[in-house]
Amino acid sequence: RQKSEINNVVTPGLEGGKYHPLSTEEIEKIHRTALNVLATIGIGDPIQEILDHTLPKGCVLGSDNRLKFPESLVEDLLDIAPKEHIIYGVDPKYDYSVTGKKMYLSTSGEPISIFDYKTNSYRPTKVVDIYDAARLCDQLEHIHHYGQPFAVTEYSQQRYVHDINAAYAAIAGTQKNIALAVDNVEHVDPLINLFDTFLGGEGKFMERPFVEIGGCPIVAPLRFGKDNAEVMVRMAELGLTIGVCTAPQAGTTAPASLAGTLVQAFAETLACLCVVNLINPGSYCDFEMWPFVSDLRTGAFTGGSGEQALIMAATAQMCNHYGLVSSIACGMTDAKTMDAQAGYEKAITTTAAMLAGGNFVSAYPGALGSLMGWSFEAAIIDNDMFGNIQRLVRGIEVNDQTLSYDVIKDVIYGDGHYLKHEQTIALMETEFLYPNLANRKTTQEWEAEGKETIFDVAHQRLQEMMRDYYPQYIPAKTDAKIRENFPIKITEQDMKKNDRW
Repeated sequence: RQKSEINNVVTPGLEGGKYHPLSTEEIEKIHRTALNVLATIGIGDPIQEILDHTLPKGCVLGSDNRLKFPESLVEDLLDIAPKEHIIYGVDPKYDYSVTGKKMYLSTSGEPISIFDYKTNSYRPTKVVDIYDAARLCDQLEHIHHYGQPFAVTEYSQQRYVHDINAAYAAIAGTQKNIALAVDNVEHVDPLINLFDTFLGGEGKFMERPFVEIGGCPIVAPLRFGKDNAEVMVRMAELGLTIGVCTAPQAGTTAPASLAGTLVQAFAETLACLCVVNLINPGSYCDFEMWPFVSDLRTGAFTGGSGEQALIMAATAQMCNHYGLVSSIACGMTDAKTMDAQAGYEKAITTTAAMLAGGNFVSAYPGALGSLMGWSFEAAIIDNDMFGNIQRLVRGIEVNDQTLSYDVIKDVIYGDGHYLKHEQTIALMETEFLYPNLANRKTTQEWEAEGKETIFDVAHQRLQEMMRDYYPQYIPAKTDAKIRENFPIKITEQDMKKNDRW
């Protein structure tokens, strides 16, 4: 069988929402408790810019320096929050309307090391790695949206250089929609200038804002974080999409009860939505409610547990209940390499999140080691997994034709075998998804071919994908202008065929 060049089985924007861990009554109880938290406990350490926008419009600053959000105000702002979001790709073919329970898979994360297949160990991330990650993402068909997948430790002490190069790597390596993590408000305007230069003139980016800038404006439990809060305010003032990620951790920075963690996470994310919409009513805020889980034996974060799958699915369900465009975290693992532990941990959390119907499924392709490490090979394996889970989400089409009465009759009174039937041939490319990496050969063939693991196969595929794929998305004159005005550390030689792969 020849491999098809067109995937007719799963497509971006499949609709989830089939898994409901919470009842409607339970959602309402969590909602009401979260509103009570915002009205009576509030969010601590509000920055002056937030106070300037929120106090004249109904919020209250308590004597405890905590900003309180009256319940009626929160309800009103929840009503006006956009229920549809148009995301722009660098290339318009990646433009999507995100609404309801439509799902799109994304890279994401802030790991600080790369797992090296050849040495079987971790090394610090380099600036060229993030360019390579972008052009890998550009080729993976089940990743619809490029979110910055890791931090560049090479420039961790030079945050401006870091952020500019993360942005440059993205536009040089992919044409998909882009999300960047930025924690310094002074970097926002230069980044917009960079994107304007790339697009050919001042104001061009505002016409098609293909990049979402976000961060974590809340420090759990229930406090504003100054740096990211400033970025949130600036993005709202500009009317640009802002990703607001809240990540309280059950048992350490949130209650040990999963219901209590949902209450706190919902309150924290609602507070950000309120701030954004008080600054710019109707402005789009990516509702990144990401409650995490602790291993209470150590207090450490654990990303691959059944509890993590459950609480994130509940988050997706809550967002769907209120019509909010959501971002859901999944696909995490505490395994240090792509072994059986990584496989089942990534699968259980991603499956739960997608069946529950999160919109932007930040599935952490490639992430390992409790989000501390990243692997290029793992990202390719995860892409294969995403295809299969999308097929699960798509479900079974039941109609007079697919019920196949006539087909069964034909085969029973014919040659007794379905493989050559015209229906089988017709459905081969639309009903069944074939993995790129998974080995479906016999055990004898596997042994004769060297007993390769899926990690070995992924490494070979990675070399094939990366050796010659150096897209020229930035015209030469534009690239020269960018390099003249910004501290680009990715060399021109890095962006041509070389001995790196």
